[in-house]
Amino acid sequence: MSAPANAPAPTFGDPTPLGLFGLAIACASLLPVAFGVKEAMTPDALRTAAWFCLLFGAACQFLAGMMSFANKNTLGGTLLTTFSFNWVMNWWGLSELSQGRIPSSAVILAVDVCFLVVFVVMTYAFGFFSRLLFVFLLDIDALYVLRIAKEVLHVPALGLGVALATVLLTGISLYIAFSLVLASASGRVILPIGGPIFTPRPPDA
Repeated sequence: MSAPANAPAPTFGDPTPLGLFGLAIACASLLPVAFGVKEAMTPDALRTAAWFCLLFGAACQFLAGMMSFANKNTLGGTLLTTFSFNWVMNWWGLSELSQGRIPSSAVILAVDVCFLVVFVVMTYAFGFFSRLLFVFLLDIDALYVLRIAKEVLHVPALGLGVALATVLLTGISLYIAFSLVLASASGRVILPIGGPIFTPRPPDA
């Protein structure tokens, strides 16, 4: 996301790749669980995934969010920081499961619905910056729709859709992060992420 021409120099470099790398690594740690791999359902495996969620999903995104706020990037800071706390809950949930305790499905469902509303609005907001960021948020929307439908309709088969959406989220996260770091290193666009879908209204309109 580019800053206005007259904007002050940012305090930090662009922290977005850090947040996206953390997201991708945390998602990767959940894939064996999401696909129902037998070895991933043991207490040790669940605890291992939990720590990846905490250190990469939560910590990387929290740090990137705080740096974004310091750079006056409210949109990026809000998304990364909010999502970081969700990864803390993923850490807690997996830790509980590893000890045979199941978190409340009713509470998680209510929060998932709230998250879906948040991400739908954020999807529209990111459409003012990049087509791929818009698709990235659309995938998160789809992931939450599938999670909610699986819980409400009691259709375990929808879990495969959640797993596939997580795979796509991992891939898009890595692509955008690679695009940003390669552009920073080379001074040119190597992996395009596309321009905005929506055009902001001029200030005097």
